[in-house]
Amino acid sequence: AVAGSTVELGCAAQGDPAPRVQWHKERGDLPWGRHEVDQEHTLHLYAVTPTDAGTYVCTAQSQLGTAAATARLRV
Repeated sequence: AVAGSTVELGCAAQGDPAPRVQWHKERGDLPWGRHEVDQEHTLHLYAVTPTDAGTYVCTAQSQLGTAAATARLRV
């Protein structure tokens, strides 16, 4: 991604009951005040900087178990 741009990382998780979906960053925190997760579980990162680079993990959890997916961001 280009520094200063907006990045969207999708996470499709379905189930009955609907799983609880959470995003986190390996070895760091999500950018304070520059991220949000919408109703489709897409993580939006605004005005990305080189410090935002890294691996982001989407975790979906329900009574049936847990699933996780990762995305690597390079700025």
